[in-house]
Amino acid sequence: MNDPSKLKDVSWIKPGKTTFHWWNGDVTPDTTFAPGINFETNKYYIDFAARNNIEYHAVIGYGGFAWYKSDAAGYAVVGANTDVTQTVPSLDMVRVLDYAKSKGVGIDVWVHWKAIYPKLEEAFSQFEKWGIRGMMVDFMDRDDQEMVNIQEEILQKAAEHHLYIQFHGSFKPTGLHRTYPNELTREGTYNYEQNKWLKKPITAEHDLNIVLIRMLAGASDYHLGGFRATPIEKFKTQYTRPLMGGTRCHMLAMYVVLESYLQMVADYPSAYEGQPGFEFLREVPTNWDETKVLSAELGSYVTIARRKGTDWYVGSINNSFSKTVEIPMAFL
Repeated sequence: MNDPSKLKDVSWIKPGKTTFHWWNGDVTPDTTFAPGINFETNKYYIDFAARNNIEYHAVIGYGGFAWYKSDAAGYAVVGANTDVTQTVPSLDMVRVLDYAKSKGVGIDVWVHWKAIYPKLEEAFSQFEKWGIRGMMVDFMDRDDQEMVNIQEEILQKAAEHHLYIQFHGSFKPTGLHRTYPNELTREGTYNYEQNKWLKKPITAEHDLNIVLIRMLAGASDYHLGGFRATPIEKFKTQYTRPLMGGTRCHMLAMYVVLESYLQMVADYPSAYEGQPGFEFLREVPTNWDETKVLSAELGSYVTIARRKGTDWYVGSINNSFSKTVEIPMAFL
């Protein structure tokens, strides 16, 4: 078992839901401003978050380019002169943070791990000065000893600057979140981002296996929130406005059955607002006081109940075949 928490004060660590517009293809369909790496685009999502009980907005970039200074093209590449302490000229980070604070919305940022390492102190000092609450650290596509050590360094240094971490493009959990509870979630999972380029979508069977097998290791970052559900036989690849195989109800249930303390609301505002089911997404918590697995059968279904305060939330997902399940409620 990993060591107990090394953090004496964890009161600043606040789980929640976050926007993540990279997944939807940076869509801003109902606006009059020019979208891009600018205040207006971030304001659009901050306003959406503020209206709908979404705790965080992710500042990512736009059109494949990061929000920070870089001499390389694309998210996956880090140039020699990349500097996360400076934004691109079109983005005023202080203005974004000030506006988000006025709306009660926290800001997290996306970064490539090579853009912050090894200059962690320099980067995280600036993030804390700006008022950033946390970050997705991406493209950590190794699980050798060096990368394990780098992740621990990142968590330790981030905690010193009151920053939470969301590891992406990373190996599955190994218990670091026990020692450093500022790790809210990590990927290590084949998940809904794949629907942007797959010929066939992520299936209900896959989701079920993630909950019953992969989640034994810990929380999973999963690109939740796609509302464009379609039968698998009608699925088509769309990098922008990607589709989901299965049903919207299945997606909503994933917010209960999937463990993650930073759940994404990854689609664009008008894909949600006014749509059936969004009222549930607005209210569902991301951290819980009690969890019960009510019934489950590997490869078939799982039903999980989670309590927040005096409210219970029950989520159930099954494979691709219809099923009637009796849910025991004797615990109420």
